[in-house]
Amino acid sequence: MSFPGGLSYPPTPREDVVELHHGIAVADPYRWLEDLEAPVVKTFVKRQNELTRAELATSRRAEFEARLRVLWNHERYGIPCKAGGRYFYTHNPGLQRQDALFWQPSYSAEPRLLLDPNLSTEEGGQALADYIVSPDGSKVAYALASAGSDWQEWRIREVDTGRDLPDRLRWIKFCKVAWTRDNSGFFYARYAAPDQGLELSSLNQNQRLYFHALGSGQDDDLLVLERPDQPRWGFQPILGDDAHHLFIEVWRGTDPETAYYLLELDEKPWRPRPLIEDFDARYVFVALDRGRAIFHTDLDAPLGRVISLELEAPARTGWREVLPERPEPLLEVTRVADRLVATRSRHAVASVALHRLDGSLVTDLELPATSSVQGFKAHPEDPETFFAHTTFTAPATIWRIDVREPHPRPFRAGRVESSSDRFKVEQVFYESKDKTVVPMFLVSARDRHAGKPGPVYLYGYGGFSVSMSPTFSPAILHWLELGGLFAQPCLRGGGEYGRTWHEAGTKLHKQNVFDDFLAAAEWLIAEGYTTPEQLAIGGASNGGLLIGACMTQRPDLFAACLPAVGVLDMVRFHRFTIGWAWQSDYGNPEDPEEFHALLAYSPYHNVKPGTRYPATLITTGDHDDRVFPAHSFKFAAALQAAQVPGGPPILLRVEQDAGHGAGTAVDKLIATTADRWAFMARHLGLEPQPTPGMPEPLSPQERP
Repeated sequence: MSFPGGLSYPPTPREDVVELHHGIAVADPYRWLEDLEAPVVKTFVKRQNELTRAELATSRRAEFEARLRVLWNHERYGIPCKAGGRYFYTHNPGLQRQDALFWQPSYSAEPRLLLDPNLSTEEGGQALADYIVSPDGSKVAYALASAGSDWQEWRIREVDTGRDLPDRLRWIKFCKVAWTRDNSGFFYARYAAPDQGLELSSLNQNQRLYFHALGSGQDDDLLVLERPDQPRWGFQPILGDDAHHLFIEVWRGTDPETAYYLLELDEKPWRPRPLIEDFDARYVFVALDRGRAIFHTDLDAPLGRVISLELEAPARTGWREVLPERPEPLLEVTRVADRLVATRSRHAVASVALHRLDGSLVTDLELPATSSVQGFKAHPEDPETFFAHTTFTAPATIWRIDVREPHPRPFRAGRVESSSDRFKVEQVFYESKDKTVVPMFLVSARDRHAGKPGPVYLYGYGGFSVSMSPTFSPAILHWLELGGLFAQPCLRGGGEYGRTWHEAGTKLHKQNVFDDFLAAAEWLIAEGYTTPEQLAIGGASNGGLLIGACMTQRPDLFAACLPAVGVLDMVRFHRFTIGWAWQSDYGNPEDPEEFHALLAYSPYHNVKPGTRYPATLITTGDHDDRVFPAHSFKFAAALQAAQVPGGPPILLRVEQDAGHGAGTAVDKLIATTADRWAFMARHLGLEPQPTPGMPEPLSPQERP
C-alpha cells in the first residue's frame, strides 16, 4: 500500500479469520503470519527488512555505530565460581562476539582459556548459555545455545586437558544441572524432542527429571521424576549442602509459587518424596544446616523472610523463622560458609547484610549509592565469595570478599571509554492514575540544560516480579552522550516492593502497569523534561507488550516507539512455546473474565484504522522460541494497514539467527542499537553531536 507523502509498505494480505471467544467475535486477519516456515511468511520478513534497511540508511547511522563500537569495547567479566580450589569465570575483551570461559588454578595464577564459543563453525553462531563446575573442579558441564534459541545442548569438558567427553544432552530448557558429590554425573530436566520444523513453536510441557552418568548416552539416562498428570510442572535439581540430599524445586511456569521434592541420594532406588506440597507461596532453597532446610519465602510475608524446617519431620508445626520480614523487600538469600547473605532493596536500590545461620546480624556491607548487586554464591564450607556491583553509568566491578572479614576487594573491573563523572543519576517519585506513588530513575549528562525540554527515552518492564534496578548499558551511555535523558520507572507488576506490588500489576490489574507508564510520560512532560514531540518509549519482551499497549492507548503522547520481542497478541499468547507459563501474570484467555481484560489492552487487537500512530520500530529475532516472532509480525502488519496516510513510518526489523536476546552476539547488539538510536534521533529531532575522541565513521565494508 502507498500513502501520499508516506512510506510504501510491502503488500500484506488480510484474511477473513474471525473466531468467537466467550461470545465476542475476534478478528485475526494476519494469522497466516504464524506459519514461520511458509514461503509467503519468509517473503514478508524479507520485504520488511528491506524496507527497514532502506529507511534507516537515510539517517546518520554510521556515526552512531562507530561510537557504539568504542563504548562497547571494554572488558566484561562474569562472577567467578570456585570449585576444587579453582576459579572459573567468563570474559570478553570488548568486541568479541561471545564471552569465553576461563579458569585459574589458584587466585593469583594466570587465567587459562577453557572454552571459546567464538571458534564455532556452526551457521548462526553459538553462545555459552550456562556452565556448572563439578565439585572437585575437574570437569565443567556447559550449555551451548545456537542462533539465539532457548534450546540448549549440554556437554562436558575436562579442565586439565581441555577436551570434551562424548556426552551430548539435548532438548533442555529452563534448567541448570546439579552434579553429584562424587563427580560421576548430574541431574537435569528435559523435554521430549519436538517434531521436526516445530522447534520454535511447539509447546514446552511435560518436563522430566533425569540422572546422567558420565560416558553414557542420553537415551540411557535414568528417569528420576515425572508427573504426566501435571504437564505444566517443571523441575530444578539442587544439591544440598551435605551432598547427601537432592532438593527438587517444582515450578509452574512463571507462577512465583513453588513446591519441593526431596531425594535421599544414599538410598537406592531413588524415590523422591514430597517436602513442600501446597504451592501456597514462593520457596527458594538456601541451605541445609544440621538437618534443617533453610528457605527464602514470601509465606505470610509479602516482602520476604527466611524460615527453616526439619527434613525428617517437615510438618509446618515445626517450621521456624530465621530472618523476619522487614520494610525492605528481601530479594535474595545465599549461604557462604556460616553466614547468610541477604540482599534487600530500598526503592530498587540494593543493600546487603551478613547474618549468622540463626539469623542474627553480623554486619551491613557498605555499597555506593544507586547501585545493584549480584552474586554471593559459594561452597557451604568456603568463606570466599564474589559479587558484581554496577550502576547506570559504570560497568560492573567484580569484588572478592571473605565473609569472616567482610571488607570487599576488587577482583576485576571493566573500564569504558567515557567518564561516569559526566553524568548524574537521581530518583524521583510521581503519582499514577489511581494516586499510587511510583519511583523513577532519571539519568542524564550533568550539563544537560535544566528547564529546557529535550529528547527523553522512557524505558519500562512492569511484570513477573522483575525489579528494574540500576544497570549499566553502553547503549544508554551513548544516548546520554547524545544529549538525551534516560528514564526508568519501577512500575507495578515488578518486584521492587514485594509480592503485593507485583500482584497489583497482574491479570485483572494489568492496566495498572500501563497507567503507571503513561503517568511517567505525563510527569516528564509536565515537569518540563520533554514534550510529546521529543519523547520515545521502549521495552523488551513483557516490556514490548507495555510499549504496544501504551502506544495503542495513547498514540498522541509519543514521537517514537520501540517494542522489542514483545508479547502483542493477548488472545493467542498461550498457544506457542512457553507462552502458557505467563498466565500467572497475564491471566488465562480461556477464562471469560480474564479474557475480557486481555482483549481490552491486547496491542494487536486494539490497533484502530485511521489513527496517527507514532513512528514505530518493531524488533524481533527469527529464532525467538520464547516470545513467538509472529507477535511482532502481526502487530507490524496491523499498524502499517491502520496508519493514517502520510503518517510516521511503521518498521519491522527481524534479526537473522537471533532469539529473545540472551546470547546475542556483540556485533548484532551494536547494529541493532545503531538502528534504534538512528530511528529515534530522526523522529525526535536529535542530531548526533561530536564526541571527544570519536573515530571516523566506518565504511559499509567495515561494518559488522
